[in-house]
Amino acid sequence: MSDLAKIPVTVITGFLGAGKTTLIRHLMTNAGGRRLAVLVNEFGTVGVDGDILKSCAIEDCPAENIVELANGCICCTVADDFIPTIEALMALPTRPDHILIETSGLALPKPLLKAFDWPAIRSKITVDGVIALADAEAVAAGTFAADVAAVDAQRLADDSLDHETPLSEVFEDQISCADIILMSKADLAGPEGLAKARKVIEDESPREIPILEMTEGVIDPKVVLGLNAAAEDDLAARPSHHDGHDDHEHDDFETVVIPMPEVADVDALVASIEQLAREQNILRVKGYVAVEGKPMRLLVQAVGARVRQQFDRPWGSDPRAGHLVVIAEHDDINLAAIRDVLGA
Repeated sequence: MSDLAKIPVTVITGFLGAGKTTLIRHLMTNAGGRRLAVLVNEFGTVGVDGDILKSCAIEDCPAENIVELANGCICCTVADDFIPTIEALMALPTRPDHILIETSGLALPKPLLKAFDWPAIRSKITVDGVIALADAEAVAAGTFAADVAAVDAQRLADDSLDHETPLSEVFEDQISCADIILMSKADLAGPEGLAKARKVIEDESPREIPILEMTEGVIDPKVVLGLNAAAEDDLAARPSHHDGHDDHEHDDFETVVIPMPEVADVDALVASIEQLAREQNILRVKGYVAVEGKPMRLLVQAVGARVRQQFDRPWGSDPRAGHLVVIAEHDDINLAAIRDVLGA
């Protein structure tokens, strides 16, 4: 790549647990000769996804090319965090051919696109494309999308009511900003669920956008990289609920970090996380836990009551200090109740 050529950047957005990190792991190992750099944004003070990706570092995407920004949404901290980090990635001894940005599950992509017009970077990078992941099973179940017709009817009856939840607003903004939408977890949704999810997404999209199915993050990189969308120059075609606002708030959501003692029974831990989803409306749980008698740490990833867990690597010389990051809407966070269920 010529030093004068702009570095393409792919923004990967999507709701909590849609599979963004899994997709990036696949792209890292199937980059087709590209040298990648990755910027991971976490909502909260303790990152998990960046650690997962660094454990998968390879020659074309070494650990020093993987940067994590925690404790805030990068679209809200452009000057303090995002611009300096992008400048640092561009200044690496070996310049990356392509940068992947994984936004937090609560981020609105459009304000981030506006950051690419900052003088410090606008002549050096371009947004190759915005990829939005949508959990096909969840979307088919109506979890993250409102019934637009019903909402409109209710609003006509009472103009003072806002029947749109924060979750559906985030979902719609991510879909509206995308160049390609990947319906993840297609195997869990099945043909009927996929058809239903596709209809929901098509109804929310302001324009015709390719919608592709994906399982376990596997997609041909040629399909999602090299779009040449120059999305930073196409903002008008990407409407947002927050157009006309200088910023947006994440006060609707809250993150807490729960230090975890060693657990004796993994199945009991999974059951407690499922209980949090059912009884306390917890949206997302992720982190690491030490299991008695096991030399490897247990990686836990949960979206609602759907929990996945696996032993990912030995603790080695690291302290066997587990923690779980718990995310929910603000009014659903009850720290004492969460600790009680988790036995922490």
